[in-house]
Amino acid sequence: MSFQVFGFPVSRGVAIGRAVLVASSRVDVAHYFIEAQQIETEVQRLRTARDAVASELHGLQRDMPADAPPELSALLDVHLMLLHDDALTGATGSWVRDRHYNAEWALSAQLEVVARQFDEMENDYLRERKADLEQVVEQLLRALAQQGGRATPAHAVNPRDFAGEDPLVLVASDISPADMLQFKRSIFTGFVTDVGGRTSHTAIVARSLDIPAVVGAREASRLIRQDDWVVIDGDAGVVIVDPSPIVLEEYRFRQRQGGLERERLTRLRHTPAVTLDGQRVELLANIELPGDTKAALEAGAVGVGLFRSEFLFMNRNGDLPGEDEQYEAYRAVVEAMRGLPVTIRTVDIGADKALDRMSVHELRHEHALNPALGLRAIRWSLSEPSMFRQQLRAILRASAHGKVRLLVPMVAHASEIRGTFEALARAKQQLQESGRAYTDVPVGAMIEVPAAALMAHTFLDQFDFLSIGTNDLIQYTLAIDRADEAVAHLYDPWHPAVLELVARTISVSRARGKQVSVCGEMAGDPAFTEALLGMGLRSFSMHPAQVATVKQQVLRADTHRLGLDALTAS
Repeated sequence: MSFQVFGFPVSRGVAIGRAVLVASSRVDVAHYFIEAQQIETEVQRLRTARDAVASELHGLQRDMPADAPPELSALLDVHLMLLHDDALTGATGSWVRDRHYNAEWALSAQLEVVARQFDEMENDYLRERKADLEQVVEQLLRALAQQGGRATPAHAVNPRDFAGEDPLVLVASDISPADMLQFKRSIFTGFVTDVGGRTSHTAIVARSLDIPAVVGAREASRLIRQDDWVVIDGDAGVVIVDPSPIVLEEYRFRQRQGGLERERLTRLRHTPAVTLDGQRVELLANIELPGDTKAALEAGAVGVGLFRSEFLFMNRNGDLPGEDEQYEAYRAVVEAMRGLPVTIRTVDIGADKALDRMSVHELRHEHALNPALGLRAIRWSLSEPSMFRQQLRAILRASAHGKVRLLVPMVAHASEIRGTFEALARAKQQLQESGRAYTDVPVGAMIEVPAAALMAHTFLDQFDFLSIGTNDLIQYTLAIDRADEAVAHLYDPWHPAVLELVARTISVSRARGKQVSVCGEMAGDPAFTEALLGMGLRSFSMHPAQVATVKQQVLRADTHRLGLDALTAS
């Protein structure tokens, strides 16, 4: 039976494919694809884990005290029965062989399938055995973790290798930024999550992937089953499950039309971004990893306006990148951009971008009542001075290979400005003492909190440029958690207070002769292009996938008229 699920549209277009469910948060596992030659190794890992858990359960039964209640032994029998049931362990191997899932993902995927069967049982006793099933799976996952020797994730897997010719869409309760990195170069054509808002980091990465996505769809991961046919309407924020043939054909037509439109926009790649009245506009790219530079250049970006360095720190099982590793990554970006400017933001860890929980530098914010207001971004960097100086040295060393600018996130206090420049001076001194080359890089501040926007004139006494992070600026101005779908409808980029803070920051920067850009999601939304141009903005930074659409708006704009309209409106 066909039905619809509604959420927030965050990345435009249409995706059609079979549903792939990522396990809910009750079982936290790594999800990645493996290569064909790794299949038998992963299947053997499952067998070894099953044998280890079985041995443990038999040992518990053997060593059970004489006065132990008989129910306990019966419970262990149930766990052993579930452990050896082909519906669990046997079918799990099929996920590995047919879909190329790693062992942990395969196990959690099969848990979703069997758990639904338990939910649908009419007998109360049998339905309650689902808790036993979950406990057995958790034991298996622990056994897999103790084995070590995980397979190396495959960065790209051909869908024909394991799913016939059916495209795949991802369905999950939520996808962390770290997990999105694992899926970034996979074969999913779209995704749906239960939680999130239009500017949650899951949504941001969806736009960077340029694939249709709907977030905040509430019950999607519970209602949609493995292998259901799903249509994701990224324009309307609608997910259609098991669509009728007529509906399916309509969306396939829209898919073809969208492909033709994207092909037309790619022709603008080498066209300079100049308005009708001759104003040159700088269109830069936001990137997460060094490999993203290719997409930035192909999109026609004239530089990197935001390199989110925190993604280098994620998915590392607590092993944070050292100075040399960071230097190599930054240098790779600088050299790949072939002389174009690269703005590197210092690590912006916190809120919905946490490090692995097993990290040796475990963040205290994970236990805070409101992580968005806690120890994050520059606050965390200044609380970890050794780590911060390592990153600054790596960025400075990379500046010897091209045009580098340093960007500091979430600055709000004079003490943070002083601390940042003191750390930078110390990093330079250390490089001088070790004889390593570097250049004096321009240093900028991100305007992400209202206090910073109101003090922009003072900030410009210290900083060389400003970059407006509209995602957080909107969040903090309106007191809205942008990742919380319950209040996401109140997240309003057009709110007069938000527009006033953005316009004020642009005006102050231009009056001081300092460069200002917008690097938040407003920059890549063509609905805001004319408004920002009318405020005087001439530098936009966005995901590469959005450059062509915004450039089209720029080419059609007359900033003289827009400026007059802005004055009239005010």
